[in-house]
Amino acid sequence: MSPRISLVSAVAASAVVLLAGCAGGGTGGPGAGDNRFIAGNGKLQEVAASNRHAAPQAGGATLEDKQVKLSDLRGKVVVVNFWASWCAPCRGEAPSLEQVYQQNKGKGVEFLGVNFKDDKDNALAFERRFKTSYPSLFDGDGRIGLAFKDVPPNAIPTTLVLDRQGRVAARLLGATTFSSLNPVVTKVLAEK
Repeated sequence: MSPRISLVSAVAASAVVLLAGCAGGGTGGPGAGDNRFIAGNGKLQEVAASNRHAAPQAGGATLEDKQVKLSDLRGKVVVVNFWASWCAPCRGEAPSLEQVYQQNKGKGVEFLGVNFKDDKDNALAFERRFKTSYPSLFDGDGRIGLAFKDVPPNAIPTTLVLDRQGRVAARLLGATTFSSLNPVVTKVLAEK
């Protein structure tokens, strides 16, 4: 194989890896130099209570311009979902997230979306289309995602489940489903 063909193959393979984390078109999306993302595979990572780290003091304005801080939700189990309107897997998981939210909101569970590196109008259209009823922080520059250093949301979508003490109890990297997320929420909710 010639060196030129090897180089072309290597460049093509790199492009496939960079695009594997999330498909979709439109405006927004991680910048070309944003190489900290990996492809989400839907894998669940649970963290034993003795090894959990506190979530950062993240917060900001929602898409509806209301202020929300994670620290205000302490005492409840909190599901934090990092998503974007340009992300095809995010569109696929949206109904499941809403179903888990509706089933658990009366049990002491809060949901908070984090709309990542997106266009605000597109994000609002996404929420209307998928009838998302929980709030989402607008993270146009990605600062909220970067604040989660101990258990980073390395793919879009990523879902974190925080325990009542505000510690990361689980991370689902990639799109989730009702049958994947609901048992995790139920398990963390049952912790005393």
